[in-house]
Amino acid sequence: MPQALPRPSMSSALVRLKRVEGQARGVQQMLLDGRPCDEVIMQLSAMRAAINKLAVIIITESLEQCLRNPTARANAEEELAQAKRALLHFS
Repeated sequence: MPQALPRPSMSSALVRLKRVEGQARGVQQMLLDGRPCDEVIMQLSAMRAAINKLAVIIITESLEQCLRNPTARANAEEELAQAKRALLHFS
């Protein structure tokens, strides 16, 4: 069964999401202000990169938990299948 992120990782993830949220508000304002498309696209690209990085961190953290948790090893095949699905869904 998938586990939640540990508290330190969750805190870091939330900080990253809040940063992306701020970027999204900034892009909204850029659109309202009529900023050039290339500037808007640059900010959208930065948002996408930040979200991609967060997804990789979450997937990595999940794999680390699985490998370090001896009780989860009994379900190693299912955990591996879940990790594969997450990676395929992400890509």
